[in-house]
Amino acid sequence: MRVLSEAFIPELPNHYHGKVRENYDLPDGRRIIIATDRLSAFDRILTCIPDKGQVLTQTARYWFDATSDICPNHVLEYPDPNVVVGRRLNILPVEIVVRGYLAGTTGTSLLTLYKQGRRDMYGLALPDGLRDNEILPDPVITPTSKAFDGGHDEPLTPGQILEQELLTQSQWETLSTYALALFRRGQELAAKQGLILADTKYEFGVDADGTIILADEIHTPDSSRYWMADSYPQRFAAGDRPESFDKDFVRAWVADRCDPYKDEIPTIPDTLIEATASVYRSAYQRITGLSFQPDLSGATILDRIRQNLQPYF
Repeated sequence: MRVLSEAFIPELPNHYHGKVRENYDLPDGRRIIIATDRLSAFDRILTCIPDKGQVLTQTARYWFDATSDICPNHVLEYPDPNVVVGRRLNILPVEIVVRGYLAGTTGTSLLTLYKQGRRDMYGLALPDGLRDNEILPDPVITPTSKAFDGGHDEPLTPGQILEQELLTQSQWETLSTYALALFRRGQELAAKQGLILADTKYEFGVDADGTIILADEIHTPDSSRYWMADSYPQRFAAGDRPESFDKDFVRAWVADRCDPYKDEIPTIPDTLIEATASVYRSAYQRITGLSFQPDLSGATILDRIRQNLQPYF
């Protein structure tokens, strides 16, 4: 399988190795971000999924272009299908999650907290009687702290954000306005493709002038929860989980066979990897309405990327 497992390019300076992305900071304030095909779960790399890096980069490109009138973003250029060159930013220490439905499985999700009996969370007050995956009266922002060094994200209220001086009042108001407007645009365009954008996360940073800029990725299958609109009413009425882009084949397969936090990961079958790759490709096409065409130039993906990045050496 043609995959990009790593993207170390010694001619580029200031390398930072992320879970799924390789980053290089140029002296002039630009950052080169290369999306690999690595699949991360359980705080480790499980395998590589063909075309995953290109899918995520190009899906984010579609959305950055479609929302550039709402707020500035970090993108400067795309020298390769797996690469974005952007402005280097100081990332703000609050992750912005916007939710349109009572959904989720993580410890910080609205549904998890709601099932624990919580009604006041994130500075919100939710009514009794809501059902799993029910639409909320209006989209809400559920901010969390950004954990580093293996820590866990923690729910925050707007008051805590200001008290802890994570953001200024002006920054919080700007982030809130941007996030809700981006989510509205996302829901509108997703609906045209027969999809429901149920929730998503945004990451913002500031440049040297203090301008707030959208960073990282936007409305990708990895950062967002999409449901199929046509089957949602019937599934919700029946109490079933909404139909979605189920990319967790590998994660579920591994969890069924070992303790993924402690044990050695068993060899993952090629058929399972290709099935996951197919989901990513179809997600790109369904979300954007565009045909997915893998770039097969170059002897390998890394060779192609090195060639396309030579002007930055």
